[in-house]
Amino acid sequence: MPDWRDLVKERLKGIRLTEQEAAEVVEELADHLEEAYRSSLGRGLTDHAAAQMASQEVSNWRELQRKIESSRTKELHMNQRVSQFWLPSFLTILLAMVFLMAIETLGPKPWISSAQPLRMTPVAVVYFAWIITLPFIGALGAWLSARAGASRRLVFGSIVFPVLPYLGFFVIGLPIAIILDDKVTHNIMLPAFFVGFGAWVMLPAIALLAGGLPAHFLFSRTRG
Repeated sequence: MPDWRDLVKERLKGIRLTEQEAAEVVEELADHLEEAYRSSLGRGLTDHAAAQMASQEVSNWRELQRKIESSRTKELHMNQRVSQFWLPSFLTILLAMVFLMAIETLGPKPWISSAQPLRMTPVAVVYFAWIITLPFIGALGAWLSARAGASRRLVFGSIVFPVLPYLGFFVIGLPIAIILDDKVTHNIMLPAFFVGFGAWVMLPAIALLAGGLPAHFLFSRTRG
């Protein structure tokens, strides 16, 4: 019986993978060829004919090598993106939402801007106790992202990710509501809109960056 592992190693010689990844690929392909070989033997073929049939399972080894390298590269990039951006981002937004819900339930009470009577205005509600926690959350997101080797752009995105839902509301959700409902257009005051935007987007973003940027700077200096 042919030594399929040696055959695969020889055909994929020079493949651009780590030693462990290359060993996994060789093992997988060798098992596949051996299975095809045994299947041919089971159909009554001679040892030589079965080996030839199994060898024909791969018609172009160079093309196969290219596809394997491309697949592993894409997989590596995906894993890096998860560890560098998505994991820190979802952790920061989860912590921010949990702290906000806890403060809404347990206190202290938020500061609420005065609303003009007979106007449906987006009143500014600021949970200062929540704002105080955001620098620590931003620092955690920056540290996790930077530790995974993320670029500055990804680190910045991980830091400010918790404010994106509020940004989406003011930039997308509210304009759509204004377009679809004339009453919203008539009742919303532009100054109150900017007050709400500042309270739920700008202020939290500044708090997150106040903790995240110094943490990223310190971590970069430590690694450098």
